[in-house]
Amino acid sequence: MISKLLILVTTVFTYFILSNSTTIAESSIPFTHFFAAYALIFTILYYGIRSNGVYLVDFTCYTPGDHLRTPISNFVEHLEVSDIFNRESLDFQVKVLERAGVGDETCMPTALHEIPPNVTLKLSREETEEVLFTVVQDLLSRHKINPKSIDILVSNCSLFCPTPSISSMIINRFGLRSNIKSFSLSGMGCSAGMLSISLVKDLLKVHKNSLALVLSIEAVTPNGYRGCTKSMLIANTIFRMGGAAILLSNRHKDKHIAKYKLQHLIRTHMGSDDQSYLSVIQQQDEDGEVGVSLSRSLVPVAGKALRTNISQLGPLVLPYSEQLKYGWSVIHRKIWSVPGKKELHVPNFRKAFEHFCIHAGGRAIIQAVEDNLRLHKEDGEASRMTLHRFGNTSSSSVWYELCYLEAKGKMTKGDRVWQIAFGSGFKTNSAVWKCISDLNPDVRNAWSDRIHLYPVNIPSIL
Repeated sequence: MISKLLILVTTVFTYFILSNSTTIAESSIPFTHFFAAYALIFTILYYGIRSNGVYLVDFTCYTPGDHLRTPISNFVEHLEVSDIFNRESLDFQVKVLERAGVGDETCMPTALHEIPPNVTLKLSREETEEVLFTVVQDLLSRHKINPKSIDILVSNCSLFCPTPSISSMIINRFGLRSNIKSFSLSGMGCSAGMLSISLVKDLLKVHKNSLALVLSIEAVTPNGYRGCTKSMLIANTIFRMGGAAILLSNRHKDKHIAKYKLQHLIRTHMGSDDQSYLSVIQQQDEDGEVGVSLSRSLVPVAGKALRTNISQLGPLVLPYSEQLKYGWSVIHRKIWSVPGKKELHVPNFRKAFEHFCIHAGGRAIIQAVEDNLRLHKEDGEASRMTLHRFGNTSSSSVWYELCYLEAKGKMTKGDRVWQIAFGSGFKTNSAVWKCISDLNPDVRNAWSDRIHLYPVNIPSIL
């Protein structure tokens, strides 16, 4: 866009000079003044129409201490000793856990290591503060950023919504400015991290030369389910402790130190459909126990939302050859309709992206996305390993996956990565980032202490 503007202004200016050379020569206005006017006009136009990019300067993910580890055997023993569930409910959770793809390195907050679990508002706050204070401090100190230089703060936590808000916790702890633009998002599920990025993207269009901090977390302490409804017991087995802090900027000086540039962000909300709306819902069971119900229709609902999402994303990222193949398959199916209609062409998204970060919502979700997009097994490696090592950390899971790719040295300058997040509502949100720096895999992140142990072999679902 800027290069075209330069050519246009130069052409017009050259034409003006050539057609008025005699007049200019005879006038008392120095010739250099015309060049100064040209430079001024171009500068005004350049800064007037240029669109500031959204740059991901850096991000950090929380690494729980080893004392918080919850091996599967300990988890099962804890369920048995706590004497909260009847035998049928206990056996169901064990069965789900064995098939969930969650490994022995995942962690639970301190309150849930007690017998019985000590669920209080105070300990829920302590978990949230432990995770977010740690990642924010790490991110700011790593880049020597004064907290008062943060212009925008967005936090997201779906189920834990304290007063004062989570954003207020950060403002109080780090002494952020009184005029900071702060937001706390709740009730938006595991895709809320991408919603936070979307909000910041829109804010940065209005607020130039700004620095934004995004915090993604789901507090585990207050959200365990103690009833017997199977659809509500599943969440007990897969959600684990975690969180992430992401630093975004539209400042020109940050372009040269940023890791990634945001290229596209597509949001899809299927809430007008009852099946989608009810597929993930917090509610009370018949005994008044509160939990999050995950319906049997969750996987097909996620597939439908994903197809809707990629129908908007595809034209923005796919090469024309893939778009033409898809268009031809649609035409062929409509015009030459026969029994057992020919399947629509599934575009090869591996031609658009080098890497994929699929929300680690569960092994079935990851596998369904791989099948629907015809991805290779290695394309889902970061997602399956994140689920195995950290469990489902809700909105922060896609950042643990990006951490994995960096720690493995797979992310190189020029690579494009597609983050796919699913959440209650039902929502599917996609973010496309382009790596714009040479990344050093030896820089410490959430995976550094165990990256040499991965990938591990996880048997397929039977």
